[in-house]
Amino acid sequence: MENIAIERATLQDVLKLQDIGRTTFGQTFAELNSVENMQKYLQESFSIAKLTEELSNQYSDIYFAILDASVIGYLKINLNQAQTEKLDLDALEIERIYVKKEFHGKKVGQLLYQKAIEIAHKIQASYVWLGVWEQNLRAIRFYTKNGFEPFSKHTFWLGDDEQTDLMMKKELVMNSELKP
Repeated sequence: MENIAIERATLQDVLKLQDIGRTTFGQTFAELNSVENMQKYLQESFSIAKLTEELSNQYSDIYFAILDASVIGYLKINLNQAQTEKLDLDALEIERIYVKKEFHGKKVGQLLYQKAIEIAHKIQASYVWLGVWEQNLRAIRFYTKNGFEPFSKHTFWLGDDEQTDLMMKKELVMNSELKP
């Protein structure tokens, strides 16, 4: 899609982040989870206090995909000690790439993903990794298509439901043709 801007979110964007976070997470996972677990997760994980903390973390960055002044998706990356799993300090974690359902298949996720890869190259990360719910087949296909491979698993709690995330990673090759 043309005219999509990728812009870094700031503390002043906390309400926009809450809105896009709750909307996209709900659209992605509501069908496969109980109403109670979804409500609990959305309330806790997208509270103003939690999002303010995330936006204030010097080792995390959040980027919005914006079309016609509306946020249609977002990316959250973590570096160093902000990574949800303590793997390697020189790795970059993609914690979230979410896009509003009506924009699925329109390359918005790919633009957000490219932003993460651009940053990974800029900071000379050795690899990029992420966790993706084993039942989120659309996301698994997206990451596999972009060169990620499973390397482990970890537990993700959605309310009181213990779920399994596949951990996937992509090694980065630092040569002149790949550097931004």
